[in-house]
Amino acid sequence: MGPRPFRYEVATSVEDAAWRLRRGGAGAKALAGGQSLVPMMNLRLIDPDVIVDLNALPLDYIRQLDRHLVLGALVRHHTLEEGAEVRALCPLLSEAAAFIGNVRVRTLGTFGGSLAHADPAAELPMASLALDAELTLQGPDGTRTLPASAFFRGICETALEPAEILTEVRVPVLGPREGWAVEEFSLRGGDFAITAAAVRLRLGPDGRIELARIALGGVGSTPLRVPQAEDILAGVTPDPDRIDRAARLVAQCIQPESDIHASAAYRRHLAYVLVRRALRKAGSRALPEEAS
Repeated sequence: MGPRPFRYEVATSVEDAAWRLRRGGAGAKALAGGQSLVPMMNLRLIDPDVIVDLNALPLDYIRQLDRHLVLGALVRHHTLEEGAEVRALCPLLSEAAAFIGNVRVRTLGTFGGSLAHADPAAELPMASLALDAELTLQGPDGTRTLPASAFFRGICETALEPAEILTEVRVPVLGPREGWAVEEFSLRGGDFAITAAAVRLRLGPDGRIELARIALGGVGSTPLRVPQAEDILAGVTPDPDRIDRAARLVAQCIQPESDIHASAAYRRHLAYVLVRRALRKAGSRALPEEAS
């Protein structure tokens, strides 16, 4: 099986892409890396009339601005994984990207494409929540910015309006006494995670947690954060007992569903194990070198 016939168009600017998508209506789809779109077309899960190719747009940049990294939506997964600037300034993104698919997928796939596809088991949507990322969307009616927490609406459903394009992602630069970790469990290396966790911690000068972010993938219709568990970590040291309490609370708060890959109970257990492991690793990484 292969895709049904479609019209192929190449956008020359973001404005041109938005115009072409609006003209194509519900039958138009944007093409970035194509690692989700093309398989879905080949299986005829979707049948677009028009494909608007975004790859000629100048959206593959990485810039540092005001203690943030600003990444164009066409930055490839392999750049997130291997790029020296991302590894140094936002290593949580690099660690998450390393779990994605295989070398071919990471070479072609894009940061913006993964977020716009919004698979709830994918690594980068989960990482964007842990990082409090801000997403810039541009369409025929102008530009707007949303937090990642408001972007994901359901399985492969986002806040993108018709003819709107995700153009840029803004994430914080790693600061002093900050730690991170990404953990996941999959049936085979490169598969989507059965359950995954991304954690970010920032310690104060006294070693107490000033900021905690816990995000999960594969346990709901969207990637999600668990603020109840984050709250019990605030203002305390990341000792094993407190970490265990937070991880157990995560397992209690989520409501995963059973499917052919895993039962809901198994996903809860995985969430507990992975969050506990990630919190321990992030806490260790947040310690100054002389104390670690």
